Amino acid sequence: MDSKPTGLVAVISMLFLFIQIICPAGVAGDITGVCYGRYGNNLPSPADTIALYKRNNIDAIRMYEPFADMLEALRGSGLSVAFGPRNEAIQSLAQDPAAATNFVATWILPYKNDVAIKWITIGNEVFPGDIAPFVAAAIRNVNTALTNYGVSGIAVTTVVAMGALENSYPPSAASFLPDLTEIMTEISSILSQTNSPLMANIYPYFAYASDPKDISLDYAVFKSNTPVVIDGDLKYSNMFVAMVDGFNAALEKINARNVVVTVAESGWPTEGNPPYTSVDNARAYNLGLLTCGGATRMRTPRRPETTVDVFLFEMFRENQKQGPVEQSFGMFSPDMTPVYTLFCPA
Repeated sequence: MDSKPTGLVAVISMLFLFIQIICPAGVAGDITGVCYGRYGNNLPSPADTIALYKRNNIDAIRMYEPFADMLEALRGSGLSVAFGPRNEAIQSLAQDPAAATNFVATWILPYKNDVAIKWITIGNEVFPGDIAPFVAAAIRNVNTALTNYGVSGIAVTTVVAMGALENSYPPSAASFLPDLTEIMTEISSILSQTNSPLMANIYPYFAYASDPKDISLDYAVFKSNTPVVIDGDLKYSNMFVAMVDGFNAALEKINARNVVVTVAESGWPTEGNPPYTSVDNARAYNLGLLTCGGATRMRTPRRPETTVDVFLFEMFRENQKQGPVEQSFGMFSPDMTPVYTLFCPA
């Protein structure tokens, strides 16, 4: 018999609905990832940091280099982990297989049994640049070292920025820069063979702040309810998925359609460049990423069959970064209080 809830049942139903509204289920794809940096002199201890991740139902962490104390704190945490060598180590990893063997022996083997290392990132935004030609060989050598040690289940990849693309508007016109085509073709071939994603840093904030006359805030922060960009048969109501599809289109042009794009960074600053930076804009943007989770996980018009995993940028405000914009991407203050409400405590 159908009946409307009454009394306590009605209250519980309304509370459950409220929780669903303010507590999105998961991030864009199958993970809730948040980046962790150390350009601050007042950051919490590794143990407190991991506890904060856990309290907020964040299940993945990306670090920009292997921190021994963080890896110790991650033991038994269940968090999925991404990290890689510093950019300046890549040439050595490419030219000397022993360096790759040593990297795996130092940073993977001691932790592999109780730290869920899922991704090794060889290079963060080194395309284009002098390091770019060494990335493919470094990925190959690290993969070989993992295999020789009998380690499986770790994707070895690299992280690219929008600067690696030429003609990103409309998304279907995007391609890798001519100087990068051969390099990205080789890297994508390795990623395809190892079933590893290409990681990309996606920042609608920078595009919007540099061109607010042509890019609307609603399009940038997931508030548009109608298509803003129509690219042939594909329609885009937010800039994030348009940017991701730029990389998808570029991959298709080098015959790498089966390589999935994972977003290694995406976020919005709260200070330093008003009116574009604000708490409201940052919360709207990151909540837009989060609310694409749950049963209807984010997919792009170009890849409707593939969910998009995202690492939000970033966990803490870092007071030693350059300038107030870079310092204010953090979603938590160093004392671990939230800058704005976003995550749902466990």
